[in-house]
Amino acid sequence: MTRAALLALVLPVALAAISCTPPASDRRESSRQFPEPDRPVSSLGSNEFSTETTRDNRGEAETVMDLAGIETGMTVADIGAGEGYYTVRLADRVGKGGRVLAQDIDDAALGRLGTRIERERFDNVSIKLGAPDDPRLPENSFDRIFLVHMYHEVQEPYAFLWRMWPALRENGQIIVVDVNRPTDQHGIDPLLLSCEFRSAGFELVAFKDKPELAGYYAQFKRAANRPEPKDIKPCRGSPQDAGNATG
Repeated sequence: MTRAALLALVLPVALAAISCTPPASDRRESSRQFPEPDRPVSSLGSNEFSTETTRDNRGEAETVMDLAGIETGMTVADIGAGEGYYTVRLADRVGKGGRVLAQDIDDAALGRLGTRIERERFDNVSIKLGAPDDPRLPENSFDRIFLVHMYHEVQEPYAFLWRMWPALRENGQIIVVDVNRPTDQHGIDPLLLSCEFRSAGFELVAFKDKPELAGYYAQFKRAANRPEPKDIKPCRGSPQDAGNATG
């Protein structure tokens, strides 16, 4: 059975939502109307997942952009842009008629990325500082939003995804690349990923295991409606996270 078929079969029963955990006093005020994740969250890792040459040699960015249907003229956001591996390649792909917004919560990384953008003369790239619970994206602005090897580091996934929902244009989609391993080891089980997205008002439209990515590719679109924050139920952590689950 393919991974996609297994996902479709298991997801409805494997990740039942559970009641909300009371908000912790040390959470951001802007997050407290949302449930906490019932799983560990990875510490912030290096902004360089592996060398750009290594990633290009296995065709990572080209594979992801092809799967995502990136075309000239599109407007794209690269969330957790780091040193800009995807930012500059997306800027090349969308061309002068397109736009790329590179976002990160690391000021220092954004400073280095800004220097790179100026040095390589990408006039179609903007840079924005995000927040741990809010990507701070303008509404109705993006054809694609990329979350590459970073979603497991999001401290408040339900608040983060809920606030990202309005940023997509009609037919816009979110692209996730990650690794199937526990969330405190810089990865996330794809079943848990899909459940968290579904809880925040998204639908899974594509899933692929790809060796070129050293992980998997998932693609989501907005569901017909976005739930109210009080109605979001957190997904139960996957079995490989169970020993560290918060709830």
